[in-house]
Amino acid sequence: MKPTSLDDYLDGFPSFPKRRRKRLSFLRQAYTYGVPGMITKSMTDRLASSGHYTFHIGTPDPEMRRIASWMLTNEDDRLKIAKFIPKIWKRGGREDMKLVGLLLANMSNEELGENAWTILLQLIQDRVSIEVFLETAEEFLRGGRTIPDDAWIRDAAMQSTVWAQLMVLLLSLDEERAEQHATLLNETPKGGELFERIRQRLLQRLS
Repeated sequence: MKPTSLDDYLDGFPSFPKRRRKRLSFLRQAYTYGVPGMITKSMTDRLASSGHYTFHIGTPDPEMRRIASWMLTNEDDRLKIAKFIPKIWKRGGREDMKLVGLLLANMSNEELGENAWTILLQLIQDRVSIEVFLETAEEFLRGGRTIPDDAWIRDAAMQSTVWAQLMVLLLSLDEERAEQHATLLNETPKGGELFERIRQRLLQRLS
């Protein structure tokens, strides 16, 4: 009998599949549960295109959290999950990126083998939507992590234009620290309309 809910679907798997393709297929199917019936394919296709995602299904937040929780509960080898995170991200679906954020936020640096903030930046080699980055960063903060120190932010910003812009976005979550990064705020190359609004808001704190 075909599963009628996410829980029914997950109950059919005693553990995370061993093969990479089966894991990705497993997650892709899991994303389809709980999607509101009012969301049409044409709508999700437009969202995927505008956000530069390979797909955008519209999976609600509770279902995404349930999937992440299931993975962390049913897979004892956290290193296996940590090593698979880049594969999930690389596929490029909106739900893939959401899931990566939830996994990173709920795994310790020891389980991940590296600082979660560093892993996130390493995953972002090209442009990523402001929504994805800020959503993930806020998830980190809810999970008990703190925004990296000023030296880390400066070092990260020096690596690439994309990372510099991400550091500006990160400062928007702790605006009182803007005064410590006047050079970053003034000299980071121009971004899109939303990015520039965020930057201008931070620059106003310097005046």
